[in-house]
Amino acid sequence: MAFSPVTRRRLQKFKRMKRAYLSFWILIGFYIISLFANFIANDKPLIVRYEGKLFFPVVRFYSGDRFGLSATDIPNYKQLKESPAFQEGKGNFMIFPPIPYGYNESLLELPGYPPTPPTLQNWLGTDDRGRDILTRLLYGYRISFSFALLITFSSIGLGVLIGALQGYISGWFDLAVQRLIEIISALPFLYIVIIIGSSLGTSFWVLLIVFTMFEWIGISFFIRSEYLRLRETQFVEAARAMGVNDWKIMFRHILPNALTPIITFLPFNLIGAIFSLSALDFLGFGLPAPTPSWGELMRQGMGNLNSYWLSIYPALALFIVLLLIAFVGEGIREAFDPREYQRME
Repeated sequence: MAFSPVTRRRLQKFKRMKRAYLSFWILIGFYIISLFANFIANDKPLIVRYEGKLFFPVVRFYSGDRFGLSATDIPNYKQLKESPAFQEGKGNFMIFPPIPYGYNESLLELPGYPPTPPTLQNWLGTDDRGRDILTRLLYGYRISFSFALLITFSSIGLGVLIGALQGYISGWFDLAVQRLIEIISALPFLYIVIIIGSSLGTSFWVLLIVFTMFEWIGISFFIRSEYLRLRETQFVEAARAMGVNDWKIMFRHILPNALTPIITFLPFNLIGAIFSLSALDFLGFGLPAPTPSWGELMRQGMGNLNSYWLSIYPALALFIVLLLIAFVGEGIREAFDPREYQRME
């Protein structure tokens, strides 16, 4: 893909900002790792060899009759591994992930009552249901970051579309949409989440739709102002004179020149989405149990003040992730400074 000289210069400037560039790759690296969380932290083995056959429970469900149980039984592989029939079988073995705990597995065999403190077996301890905190942090990062990415790109897409239509058409359409935006902005976000959650449930997709309903407004303001500024420029007038239709003018000619606010605000939209989801989970209006969530872990910490690991580790993870995104946003804002672009023009 060929980039313009201005874009190449901006990318090179971003690479020279070591803090922002390194933060970007740390975030991407951890997110890629979290996408493979099933292979890193799971109570299901990666490979099972039983009676000469190979099974891969981490990627496929097997009924109990494959392992000498009833067909309606769900295999508990840790109990199966300790059973005499499995141990006495010739060549039988299991290979578990590096962290052999599921995100919803209660480790009730640990000494004491949950939540239990960090040990060599559970590096970050367990929560109030005996579930491994490191496992839930890993899965929680995947859910939070995926949720934030979906919200950010869906809201940017909707905001760009509506802002572009407002700025290009202007007139009565612009005024009507502005009044609609004022109505939506006046709605209390938390109450809307509570009302919709009580009727439809607070599932991943319901929350995504609710967030998108509110998040597109901010980016639409910037896109609208850019289109109002660019719609009367010479290259737009030339495109109209050549008979180019309005949609091509809006998205092929004007949009590439109005991308700076989108790229600049994208990291900060990510920060807002991750923080908002964690806040909703902390208040109990976020993702339903037993979905792994950093906010839910911190809420447990409020109810177990003596169990410091319930509050410190998820709060520290949230702080580090938001700080890294802020570093990336700072670098992007500096690299895509429109004043430098104007000087080059």
